[in-house]
Amino acid sequence: MSLICRHAELCGGCQYSGMDYEKVLSLKEAEVRGYMKEHLAQGDFVFDGIEGCPEGARFRYRNKMEYTFGDLTKGGELQLGMHKKGNYMSVVTVDSCLLVPEDFNRILRYTLDFAVSRGIPHYNKKSHRGVLRNLIVRRGVRTRELLIDIVTSSEADGLFDAEAWSDGLFRLGLDDEIAGVMHTVNDGLADAVNCDEQRIIFGRDFYYEEICGLRFRVGIFSFFQTNVEAVERLYTKAVGLLEDLDGKVVYDLFCGTGTISQIAAKRAREVIGVEIVEDSVDAARVNTKLNGIDNCRFICGDVFKVLSAASDGEGDIPGPDVIIVDPPRMGLRTAAANKIASYGVPEILYISCNPKTMAQDLSDLRQQGYKPVYMKAFDNFCWTKHVETVCCLYHQKKDFISVPYKPKDDGYMNLLK
Repeated sequence: MSLICRHAELCGGCQYSGMDYEKVLSLKEAEVRGYMKEHLAQGDFVFDGIEGCPEGARFRYRNKMEYTFGDLTKGGELQLGMHKKGNYMSVVTVDSCLLVPEDFNRILRYTLDFAVSRGIPHYNKKSHRGVLRNLIVRRGVRTRELLIDIVTSSEADGLFDAEAWSDGLFRLGLDDEIAGVMHTVNDGLADAVNCDEQRIIFGRDFYYEEICGLRFRVGIFSFFQTNVEAVERLYTKAVGLLEDLDGKVVYDLFCGTGTISQIAAKRAREVIGVEIVEDSVDAARVNTKLNGIDNCRFICGDVFKVLSAASDGEGDIPGPDVIIVDPPRMGLRTAAANKIASYGVPEILYISCNPKTMAQDLSDLRQQGYKPVYMKAFDNFCWTKHVETVCCLYHQKKDFISVPYKPKDDGYMNLLK
């Protein structure tokens, strides 16, 4: 099986277009193995290879896209899509993408045609003039709800008819149901989606999703995992690595909208989630109420600062028995890793979207007495360079009787062989 995309020559989204899927898995596994060898040369732990994405979720799996308006060549025709491979200033239209539901392609093409027919200019990153900046489309895979947001500068007033654009969306004959249509105004100079003002044109500014028997309310700017089918499998296996959560206090650090927190809460006495993005924390609190969970609480703030304040007795936060970390691509950084290790909990579960920074963090944690005992990679982002990795670490004081997660006869591999 391979992905053959007509946008592959220009679009930088898929690094493995045209390659056999088994070969892609082999390359990703080798990448993880290489980083671990580089940073944990003295280690000797179990690496259980890479698990491929569920077959039904290898295409059309993305539940969120953030498209950019621009041009392919300076002064050329208006484009809407992804940045050109190797040229961040250029944009290529991707209306036949195989990683997104077909509805996303229809919405993109309609929006681009709407803008072109009315001569609406895109926002220029250098002059900071113009109107159209981004199109965001999100989808609830299990609920089949769509959320659509057009992002413009304030120059759109009088130039962009948001109501007319919204009306046209409902005539597209989409497979899924539109739950909300929005118009976000962003006058920030940075090339990022920020919200100075949000106008709801239709419906609501969130959609619902269901994972592991739990229901989640996801806002247009909230973090949520991209491939629902794959991440459900990853989270279930990851939390299952923790030997005993019954009656325990769990810290879920970098918790996002609290997905793992709520899964762990089914077994733990209390889960304390820490996340720096306020919108995600608000969503996490809403979601626990939605699911009738009363043993989770969420703190908004930088992980290192929150833990330091807790150590000083602020916030009436009990010490942890187990720690789960799922940091952003930049990883933990040494100060946060040392602070986490200072609790001396028997087990740490580390979930990573960047094996390079993960390897560096594991090295720091090893210096503080934590031995990585089991690791497995997951291909949750098919055809792209990204890979998820899960690692269970035991403190050196823990009695190493067995490694959690029973090995398959052919699945376990010593990392250093």
